[in-house]
Amino acid sequence: MSPTETRSVIIEREVAFPPEKIWRALTQPHLIEEWLMKNDFKPALDHRFKYSADWGSVDCQVLAAEPNKILSYTWAAMGHESVVTWTLTPTGTGTHLRMEHSGFKPDQQKAYQGAKFGWQRFLGKLEQVLARTE
Repeated sequence: MSPTETRSVIIEREVAFPPEKIWRALTQPHLIEEWLMKNDFKPALDHRFKYSADWGSVDCQVLAAEPNKILSYTWAAMGHESVVTWTLTPTGTGTHLRMEHSGFKPDQQKAYQGAKFGWQRFLGKLEQVLARTE
């Protein structure tokens, strides 16, 4: 891998819920807090927001917000800048959910491995939130 190449963490899941329901869980602050972190999120282009947890915080800015389809935002934590993109595609039985966290440089192996582990956990919690919310 060359020094200019970057890696992505990509997680794809078939979820038995419509895109509208997943969109709510990705964009409503009280629901985001249940599966990810405390936040002051708004699904508005260029909105700057922050995720906060015990270990620190993540500074973000919305890059794209197309309801029930695409949500993308910058993710800046511990001196590392990256981008998270959610893509929702309706299927016959629910939604194909794709999460891509891109922009990991070769010397950011620890951040890359942390994101790989963290997003699996977060998506598991997201599915629990979806299962119990109306």
